[in-house]
Amino acid sequence: MEMAEETQLDVKGLLCPLPVLKARKALSALPSGAVLAVEATDPAAVIDVPHFCNESGHELVSQDETDGVYVFRIRRK
Repeated sequence: MEMAEETQLDVKGLLCPLPVLKARKALSALPSGAVLAVEATDPAAVIDVPHFCNESGHELVSQDETDGVYVFRIRRK
């Protein structure tokens, strides 16, 4: 499977609900199937981003955490 080009979104330092709002806006500008990599430091993002994906129909491809930075890869529906 070919990896879709990834768009980066840095929302480090922003608190709920801003990471999800900015991810929603960034996703709306991408074509269907494109992947958005969201980097966040808000611990609430671990709950908010998967919930947002579930509610909006986007696919949460992966979720990682390194040194307090959470990286979510979301494929636009």
